[in-house]
Amino acid sequence: MGCGDLSCYGGTSVPTPNMDRLAKEGTRFTQFYVASPVCSPSRTGFLTGMYPARWRITSYLQSRAGNRACGQNDFLDPKAPSIARVLKEAGYATAHIGKWHMGGGRDVTNAPPFRDYGFDEHAGTYESPEPDSSITATNWIWSPEDKIKRWDRSGYFVDKTLDFLQRHKGQPCYVNLWPDDVHAPWIPEGAANKRGSPDFSHAQLKCVIKEYDRQVGRLLDGLRELGLEKNTLLVFTSDNGPLPTFDDARTVGMRGSKISLYEGGTCMPLIVRWPGRTPAGRVDEKTVMNAVDFFPMFCRVAGVDLPKGIKFDGEDLIEAFFGKSIVRENAMLWEYGRNNTSFDYPKVVRDRSPNVAIREGKWKLLVNADASGAELYDLKMDREEKTNLAEKNPIVAKRLSEKALAWRKSLP
Repeated sequence: MGCGDLSCYGGTSVPTPNMDRLAKEGTRFTQFYVASPVCSPSRTGFLTGMYPARWRITSYLQSRAGNRACGQNDFLDPKAPSIARVLKEAGYATAHIGKWHMGGGRDVTNAPPFRDYGFDEHAGTYESPEPDSSITATNWIWSPEDKIKRWDRSGYFVDKTLDFLQRHKGQPCYVNLWPDDVHAPWIPEGAANKRGSPDFSHAQLKCVIKEYDRQVGRLLDGLRELGLEKNTLLVFTSDNGPLPTFDDARTVGMRGSKISLYEGGTCMPLIVRWPGRTPAGRVDEKTVMNAVDFFPMFCRVAGVDLPKGIKFDGEDLIEAFFGKSIVRENAMLWEYGRNNTSFDYPKVVRDRSPNVAIREGKWKLLVNADASGAELYDLKMDREEKTNLAEKNPIVAKRLSEKALAWRKSLP
């Protein structure tokens, strides 16, 4: 999903009243970033609190041969830190429900089970070590033979989540509810689509988003009916930008898309709601936050110490959830595109970014790993990344380029 898929972020394609309800009842952020512009490494950043390449996850996980061509592992090392494991050890009941994509699927049959990452229960899609049989009749995203049809999948995941919370009332819970219906192929009810064939029709997408929004409403209503509404921190976001963007409509004008380090590929919607704790209707346009920050932030909320001996990349910006705009201490860094064959850049030339990026304050610099093609943008004045200021600000460009490339060289 991109910001433009939600009405509350300025999207105009389809009304999203329940996602908008989240924003009205919680706080909406406009400068939230993911750790990668594609699914597997982005999700690794969420789970570990570390930049994903540190764990040799650099692109979407696929076949063994495809992973070798990308120079990456077949699955996330279970020795990596996991927010679920830390919370489980602190007494939380933990569940992963929805898309995983950090190991398993295709011909990767030896991925570690969910329990190795700290999950008590799971209902995973086909790209997981233990796919849910109701949604994986075949080893693919969906098939007509699935017991739970593609268009009913988000409802199935919401039902699973509410059931888990019902069965663990009185115990603290942590749940990854990670639906995948906004990932192509878009299959709304009644769509005529053969197994596995992608459908990039905007009309199909609108139907899918409408149904997904309805399920967000069911989740909110379910939390209230369970009496858990006021004791639940709900975090809503996306793992990477949209593709296609339909002329940047899905990125609200920001340049880039999925598999691009421009803003449209990495800057995502973020809404947090905790009634009585997160300010209702607030829009935070100042705090610059990253998905790797969630690990220390969730530990802080839970009153749990961070694991010892690990250098996390995230920062504890939890006060931003409670109404205070926070200035980030450290730069944010990204890399995507380690070769020109396995890393499928966007077909839209304008959205093809250099393969290393850094953001520090208002400045964002993109540069290739061989130090060529530096681009410098002032995001305070130019969120759409139209004007390259590298030549006008050579000192800033040189400093950020050296910092970004030194980081890139430090990675496995």
